Amino acid sequence: MLHDTALLLSRLLFGGTMLLAHGLPKLIGFSQRMGSFPDPLGVGNSLSLGLTIFAEVLCAGLLALGLFSRWVSAPLAITMAVAAFIVHAGDPWQKKEMAVIYMVGYIICGLLGSGRFSLDYLIRKKI
Repeated sequence: MLHDTALLLSRLLFGGTMLLAHGLPKLIGFSQRMGSFPDPLGVGNSLSLGLTIFAEVLCAGLLALGLFSRWVSAPLAITMAVAAFIVHAGDPWQKKEMAVIYMVGYIICGLLGSGRFSLDYLIRKKI
């Protein structure tokens, strides 16, 4: 029970804060950001922003709900790795720290799964 509660809190923290604090502002401001958003992978500013929004809105929301948690953790961890080690490669640690913390949180969520207090569990239980 304690393990499942810790997984729930982790999913809500890492998924919910990413969605609300980072993903939604990017989604709402898409048209203002698309021309100047970093393009670390060379796919274009708009596509880079779109991929980031996919991870930070859709994947983060699904993680918070505990739906496809292992799968959606991967794009989130990759997005944070790109932010920390490519976009902020030359910056001091303080600029990378939050992305690294999120990245490790997503790796942990991906490895441990969603737990009993999740939509994944409810779906599995009914099958």
